[in-house]
Amino acid sequence: MVKVAAFVVSSYALTYHRASRKPFNPILGETFEYTREDKRFRCIAEQVSHHPPIAACHCESPNFTFWQDARIKNKFWGKSMEVFPIGTVNLTIPRHNDHYQWQKVTSCIHNVFGGQRWVDQYGEVLITNGNKCSCKLTFEKASYWNSKAYAVKGCVCDGDGTVVRQLAGTWNEAMFCGDGEECIWRSATMPPNHDQFYGFSCFAMDLNSLPEPLAQKLPTTDSRLRPDQRLLEEGKVSEAEEEKLRVEQLQREARTERERTGEEWIPRFFRKETDGDQEHWVFKGNYWSERENHFPGQTLQLW
Repeated sequence: MVKVAAFVVSSYALTYHRASRKPFNPILGETFEYTREDKRFRCIAEQVSHHPPIAACHCESPNFTFWQDARIKNKFWGKSMEVFPIGTVNLTIPRHNDHYQWQKVTSCIHNVFGGQRWVDQYGEVLITNGNKCSCKLTFEKASYWNSKAYAVKGCVCDGDGTVVRQLAGTWNEAMFCGDGEECIWRSATMPPNHDQFYGFSCFAMDLNSLPEPLAQKLPTTDSRLRPDQRLLEEGKVSEAEEEKLRVEQLQREARTERERTGEEWIPRFFRKETDGDQEHWVFKGNYWSERENHFPGQTLQLW
């Protein structure tokens, strides 16, 4: 549980460097795969809904399975904007028969229209593993009167609710277990001039790499093949902006045509399931088998 808690906190670290940049909006049907044969895991994500925007992902390896669907609600406060994630994150570890679940904290982007833009994360995360154990993490809200900017504290409890571990640290630097003696996670050193490259880590910079052997295996919907992103990476800013407008216009026209004909959008690799008043997206399991067959019947053109 301590390692899972460290993993949860680590997912926020790079947002510290990315507040000044607006990300590309995924196109409905856009996909992204990531495979690491050396680490024996693979991941697939798909934009399954545009209104509201929802992205679903599924990662698997012999050691774990991770899945979630990302959706948000926003609240604008004039100079800042709060982002409220909706949905549950899941992680299973088969060899221990563990199933961890948690929900994300609130994000807030400050100085949206002027000044130095910065991001804060605050709220509580409850990580559960059935009735075996749990962990409660509190992300402190930054303020002029609070010196604990980016601070996180928490505790791990056994199945009876007894505290067995204390956790403390910051979501942008490091987390410690006990009295600060054991470092359970530390943010990696950022590459030189990362502020000029969208706050990307070395790992993030590598995600858009497109070697020829990989290009031959990807579906036409993969983000690496998106022309506006590719142009921007090559430093062709004006051409990238023109291409971005063209791609977004294609999406609007496709949506108008579906509304005219009454056609329902059906994601290719995920399906929606409901549990009472809750809905979530589940991987169909067909992506990797279709990949081996070079995605037969592939006709969707997003750009």
